[in-house]
Amino acid sequence: MNGESSRSSLRALEVFEAFREARRPLSLSEVARMTDMPVSTCHGVFKALEQRGFLYFGAGRDAYPTRRLWDLAQAINAHDPVALRLEPALAQLRHEVDETVILGVRHGDTVLYLLVLESAQAIRYSSQAGEHKPLHSSAIGKVMLGAMSPSEFDAWLRSADLRKVTERTLVSAPRLKADLAAARARGYYVTLGENVSDVMAVAAPLTMGTTTFGVAIAGPLQRLAGKEAALGKRLLRALKALEAAGRADAAR
Repeated sequence: MNGESSRSSLRALEVFEAFREARRPLSLSEVARMTDMPVSTCHGVFKALEQRGFLYFGAGRDAYPTRRLWDLAQAINAHDPVALRLEPALAQLRHEVDETVILGVRHGDTVLYLLVLESAQAIRYSSQAGEHKPLHSSAIGKVMLGAMSPSEFDAWLRSADLRKVTERTLVSAPRLKADLAAARARGYYVTLGENVSDVMAVAAPLTMGTTTFGVAIAGPLQRLAGKEAALGKRLLRALKALEAAGRADAAR
């Protein structure tokens, strides 16, 4: 698939992203401007979405998505095998630590967030499922790097862009290697303001079948500082129970 056809397949999603950002009805010209899409192309996307029941026009020329997208998303989410198996236990972990809990998996040179269960606290780490994070600066990313064999990691390192995301990001290969080695020894990985300057996260691997996921507990650095060991211990206990349950299910 070439770049243009790939972009065309994402046009409708870009339109929905525009509505999400604006949080109000939008005109065709406004969406075209927000998505950097030619007006003629945007008109075609609008027409297709309207014909399929995903978009409606109210008074004037402004449009807004219908609830059909929400209904589809709910139906898909209700049968997500990862969410069905893992979300209840991760929600319990979130409740116990009262911080945001995240499930992610490697996606190329990034981490893809699959579940984000936010803390109920007013000041908390916030993110969304579907977001991508760098491997070298995120806690779940470090889990993915730590799961690599030495030769695989060295190959990744030769082409990796260890860019500085914050002032605390580890951009030195020797420092990153040392950080990962220490994390493997204790069983969990930590970021201290390396991906978001005021956020700390503790993450560990979760193996389900042949897939390695990463689960992180994340929150404000000021609140979590000094709790690394306690959070790591609680996280490892929860993931050990999940893996044991997964093995039991597979044996049945």
